[in-house]
Amino acid sequence: MLSISNSTQAGDYKPPRTPYGAPDLQGIWTNSSVTMLQRPPVTKSLVPTPAEAAMIEGGFAQFVASALGPDHADPDAPALPPAEEAPNTEWVEMDMKLARIDGQPRSSWIVEPADGRLPFTDAGKAAARAAQAESFDGPEGRPTAERCLSGIGSPEGPPMMNTGYDANYQIVQTQGFVAIEVEMNHEVRIVRLGPAGRPPAHIPAAVRPWMGDSIGWWEGDTLVVETTNLNPRGAYVASLGGGFAYTAEARVLERFTRTADDRILYEFSVDDPATFKTPWRAEMPFRRAAGPIYEYACHEGNYSLANALSGARAEERAAAEAATPPQGAHP
Repeated sequence: MLSISNSTQAGDYKPPRTPYGAPDLQGIWTNSSVTMLQRPPVTKSLVPTPAEAAMIEGGFAQFVASALGPDHADPDAPALPPAEEAPNTEWVEMDMKLARIDGQPRSSWIVEPADGRLPFTDAGKAAARAAQAESFDGPEGRPTAERCLSGIGSPEGPPMMNTGYDANYQIVQTQGFVAIEVEMNHEVRIVRLGPAGRPPAHIPAAVRPWMGDSIGWWEGDTLVVETTNLNPRGAYVASLGGGFAYTAEARVLERFTRTADDRILYEFSVDDPATFKTPWRAEMPFRRAAGPIYEYACHEGNYSLANALSGARAEERAAAEAATPPQGAHP
């Protein structure tokens, strides 16, 4: 199994307990932030300087302004007249900042390697490019997020990434299971639990769910989750900081430690020898959110998939006709 150290301690904090004595992780949480999976080039350190932090946060604000426009909805304004097109500026959290762990801002989730970058092999780089390439050959070639099979930016994971909106999670526990509902795309991760240090067995290797097979156990006050059986067709694409494609041998290890009434320290490591030169490790804070979790009714690919594919076929026919000389014409 992978190993991962709990580098950030909860100090003297003692988490509440469930009726059966386990640390209580239940509630609604969020990991929204402008911190990226990988470290941006504007800073060389895990903890950015105040100037670097201002540059990262200012760059996000500038991106939002340029991408979404400056006009925001005024809840007190009267109804607007009918329009064929309307600005859509309220779908992203526009005031996000860098995440903080132990009071210090973080420039990346990755803490190992020390440069905060994914340690790709050449094959891993090629697979990441191929996974993000557009294809209209058939429904299987369209992105899983477009087809409503996964969330945008891999919020369900594993590992569970932050997104610019709907970055909310609800955790529910029983003695034998932990369920994590992801607001975006309404995914629910089910973690099967075993006795301390003795997780249940994984499902057969031939079964490859989109989120893999997650088993867990308690190590003191920390929930440890190991995920295998990841689906190589379900490329992992983070909204912030790049993405990668799993192979069938990938393993993800996660640790959930409640460090305060309103905080969970989420740590994860990824081991996939064909994709990465070495296993890499990351840390992310989850903050308590007011909630509730809202329905996320994804439908885009369900309704427009036929149009996207038929449009591609129409373009191919038009290109073929343009390349065919008219009847009677001499080459």
